[in-house]
Amino acid sequence: MIAALVGLCWLDHLASTPGIYLLPLGLVLVVLASSELFAMLEAGGMKPRKGIVYVGNILLFASCWLPTLAARSSLPFEGITLCLFAACVLAAFFGEMLRYEKPGGNLTNLAASVFVLAYIGLTFYFLAQLRMTWGVGALASMIVLVKLGDTGAYTVGRLCGRHKMAPRLSPGKTIEGALGALLFSCAGAWLCFHVLDLTMDSPYWKSTPRIPVGWWIYGLCMGVAGMFGDLAESLIKRDVGRKDSSTWMPGFGGILDLLDSLLFAAPVAWVCWNWGIV
Repeated sequence: MIAALVGLCWLDHLASTPGIYLLPLGLVLVVLASSELFAMLEAGGMKPRKGIVYVGNILLFASCWLPTLAARSSLPFEGITLCLFAACVLAAFFGEMLRYEKPGGNLTNLAASVFVLAYIGLTFYFLAQLRMTWGVGALASMIVLVKLGDTGAYTVGRLCGRHKMAPRLSPGKTIEGALGALLFSCAGAWLCFHVLDLTMDSPYWKSTPRIPVGWWIYGLCMGVAGMFGDLAESLIKRDVGRKDSSTWMPGFGGILDLLDSLLFAAPVAWVCWNWGIV
């Protein structure tokens, strides 16, 4: 999987059209992640409007391409993602009105639909925005830092973890593992920006004022956001009585088990790049 992702990132970096290789992969992941989340919510007794949410998540993710189209066609696409999200929420309301039969459960189903739109559609939008605005290097650096944080948490936790961090929510996580995650993420930030120079393909990087020690702030932010993303999915799974989001990837679980930390880290990474922290 790592080799395939590196290859796609390199091809996308060389492509004349931004996102031509990575965005189709993103669309597939959006659909798969939505499907897994639907299954977990249904296991908890909720019935979100699948058709509306599938279409909404695809549109929210694909809206990252609209600024590129706007630049080429001079059409006003600013704020379109927010408008799409509002339209999807209204559509979810309308869907619940159509299937209303009796009191009870309707607001829960509506809330579940909006939750999937926000948790999958909006977070994947920020993943795409990293590539479309700041280049492949921004997306790659975020993935490297978050996954190194996951590796550090597991390694240090297994070697010397003693104090439980969230025993009821995720019994395997320890405070020592959390510190390992931060250490590995910061080491990854140094690797990305001082060895690999992953800022090289960003068209705006040189013109944006930056904090001199921003790379380690970025590393800390990615480590913390990744851990919260992992715990967030654990909360969902515990509440609906699931161990994994699905079972089609032995050793990993499902797509959400693989992407949970990235989904929370993506908006934080976008802020770090947009505010010149990196």
